[in-house]
Amino acid sequence: MHDVIIIGAGPAGLSAAFWCDELGLDTLVLEQAEQIGGQLHRVYNPIENYLGLKTRNGQELLEIFSRDVDAAEFDLWTGVAIDSIDLRAKRISLRSGEVLQSISIIIATGVRPRELGIPGEKEFVGKGMIESGTRDRELFAGKDVCVIGGGDAAVENALVLAEVCPTVTLVHRGKKLRARREFAERVQPNHRVTVFTESVVTRIMGDAVVEAVEIQRKSGLKPFQLAVRGVLIRIGVEPNTDSFRGQLTVDEKGYVGVNSEQETNVPMVFAIGDVSSPLAPTISGATGAGATAAKVIASRLNRKSDG
Repeated sequence: MHDVIIIGAGPAGLSAAFWCDELGLDTLVLEQAEQIGGQLHRVYNPIENYLGLKTRNGQELLEIFSRDVDAAEFDLWTGVAIDSIDLRAKRISLRSGEVLQSISIIIATGVRPRELGIPGEKEFVGKGMIESGTRDRELFAGKDVCVIGGGDAAVENALVLAEVCPTVTLVHRGKKLRARREFAERVQPNHRVTVFTESVVTRIMGDAVVEAVEIQRKSGLKPFQLAVRGVLIRIGVEPNTDSFRGQLTVDEKGYVGVNSEQETNVPMVFAIGDVSSPLAPTISGATGAGATAAKVIASRLNRKSDG
């Protein structure tokens, strides 16, 4: 019987584990991936808004976090496949057949990039699909590319790629870009960036690699094909809450509802980090939420033992 089982080893989960260990709780962290870090592996730009630290990218920040993780005494299992979770019973069944029991559970499963669900999206992974404009800019230098989305991430990536690509076509389904003014205003005068609003990409095409995209204009015009050698999709994220649907209160987008103590509607089940923060998904917020959940659990367990 563990005091705490934490699902997810991104910044939120690691912070919670560190604090649980500091507070003397028997803690187990389960991570589906083979590596800890979560979304930090997808942050390629400098991190300059984490108080007291500035790093070149998410990987460097993870290395700093890992020093505390390595020194802590909580159990950390990576590459774990969860078969089912009973949150009220605090019981987790793994695909290996092992069943884990805990007094409390902290959900720190984060978010994943939202997918378009169109032909070619999965087939061309590693064959012309761009992971990040910053990371892949040299790989796609001199090539025409397409960026799908209209928020900060999409526009920022379009601007980064426009520094090395002859043409960047930005496709957004809305009437105007949703990106911050500082990004949107830089797009308009950039002669390398063409913006199609009220438009969607319906297909990614090619033989061995990406060669074109099919674009549908909402104005009723016929779809047309645009020759490109790279496609980057930035249409937002969605929370990893599929395993908890029906057991927890979630909003219309699937984010877990919590109170000021990070507790869900199920007693002694907490949610922290991006999975419960649709309005402010930040590293600072994630680590702070992890500390809050850990201290609440420790306080309750200490009161119980004192009684």
